[in-house]
Amino acid sequence: MQALSYYLDHFGLEERPFSLTPDPEFLYWSPEHRGALAMLEYGQSTRAPITLLTGEIGAGKTTLMHHFIGSMDEDVTIGLISNPRPGVNDILHRVCAALGLKGPPDDDSAEHFSLVQDFLQEEHRQYRSVLLIIDEAQNLTREALEDLRMLTNINAGKDEVLQLLLVGQPELRDMVRRPDLVQFAQRIAASYHIPRLGAEGVAGYIAARLRKAGGSPAIFSRQAAELIHHATGGTPRLVNQLCDLSLTYAYAEGAEVVKRATVAAVLRDGVFFAAGQDMLGAAD
Repeated sequence: MQALSYYLDHFGLEERPFSLTPDPEFLYWSPEHRGALAMLEYGQSTRAPITLLTGEIGAGKTTLMHHFIGSMDEDVTIGLISNPRPGVNDILHRVCAALGLKGPPDDDSAEHFSLVQDFLQEEHRQYRSVLLIIDEAQNLTREALEDLRMLTNINAGKDEVLQLLLVGQPELRDMVRRPDLVQFAQRIAASYHIPRLGAEGVAGYIAARLRKAGGSPAIFSRQAAELIHHATGGTPRLVNQLCDLSLTYAYAEGAEVVKRATVAAVLRDGVFFAAGQDMLGAAD
């Protein structure tokens, strides 16, 4: 903790700019992230039965999701399932827990479904909408997706009473396009894929997080940012790791600026575990 205090003081930072913990306050609004948020808002406002948000590991999906949750009106009831267990078909039990419903302890799907249906219809009578969000949704089984589709079929007159937001890795898009899930895919009314950041995006991302932490974007040189982009492929989570290590190296050297040589030293020493051999070669 004392070392971290010196680290912050040395660079004039008020807080750690490259923490690995998702923080909506540090969300970098690249054009792609703005597009993703616009699609989430579109899905919510048009009452899309299913909205799909995908992106590479560490692309900022969860951070964006929490920002979106924080923007919801008070008349929206939100249920969140953070990480469904791979290959286990207990989704209705998890839905009940996410919505605060006490269902039977066993895996009686029919009873769980009935409980959720009654809850959704009661929320509609109280003029409340219900949004169910599932993060890491690529772990869902085909059977679980079918159960979720059946939930989106519940309605009150002409009104659908549940909206579903699935957040996951790119393979989620491939999964829902399978021929045996065509009915599920047909209910996806809004979708967006967040790509990796380009070189300019990584430079902007680094600068934005430094500013948010009370520091100067000039702490990282342009050449350092270029090498960071090459070594991380533009994945924000990896950018955070490499930037944090580079700041630590620069502090240990007494340097006021993180230069390309500093980032290269981190890569050569092997402390950035995500670096492959091609990335290490670029540091020479």
